[in-house]
Amino acid sequence: MRSWSPPSENVTCGRAKTSSLCRCSMISGVTTHEPAPESPAASWREHAVARSLDSARVRAENRVQRFIDAAFELLSDSEPGEDFTVQDVVEKSGQSLRSFYQYFGGKQELLLALFEECVRSTADELRARVTDESKPIDRLHRFVIEYYALCRPTPKGKGKKKAPVALAEFAQQLMTAHPQEATRAFAPLVSLFDEVLADAVAAGAARGDLSRRGIAGVVLQAIMFNAFSTTIGGSAPPADDGDPAEELWELLLHGIGSGK
Repeated sequence: MRSWSPPSENVTCGRAKTSSLCRCSMISGVTTHEPAPESPAASWREHAVARSLDSARVRAENRVQRFIDAAFELLSDSEPGEDFTVQDVVEKSGQSLRSFYQYFGGKQELLLALFEECVRSTADELRARVTDESKPIDRLHRFVIEYYALCRPTPKGKGKKKAPVALAEFAQQLMTAHPQEATRAFAPLVSLFDEVLADAVAAGAARGDLSRRGIAGVVLQAIMFNAFSTTIGGSAPPADDGDPAEELWELLLHGIGSGK
């Protein structure tokens, strides 16, 4: 695993200062044409906990989780362009600055741990939803539709917590500047999609002559780009344009050819 050099504490977590392409159009972040590693590298949360002695792992888990939860709340409550500092996280969590640096090398490591946790949570929720379907092609369809919905940030005060826009923009920065870390963070989603796609291929419902992991990158990028583009851009799709998730599914499944 490539060593990580955290940037300064004032890294922007609100409006991204990188390319105008939104979070999920970055080519190298999600895609991978290489076989999945046999034993995945440790996540940044695991790195944080591993800094403690084994006898203190439970306390370390709890403290790390409090920092992660505090960062998520700060991101969720922030307005576009707003940022937070390590001190804000420390105060929100009710812990000490010394404790923070015991587990994290800086703000960027905390954001990585938070992002990885959001991806894992999303993968778990998607798995629970797609297993409701009995047919492989229906599970593939459900994955696309549900993941599209999960990629749409929830307005403040509405519904359950989902990834805020600021975290999506952090993902953009991660994908462009640190593609290896981004690939590792997205591994749970790529693995789940590969599993669902493999079932569809085995059932003859999807093509088997293409690289499944390559397809996973393309499909996940397409879903995330479409879901976040209007959100980050501040616009909404026309109300009479139909369900954008279903339209994307039709495009992914059938392409743009007429079949004639």
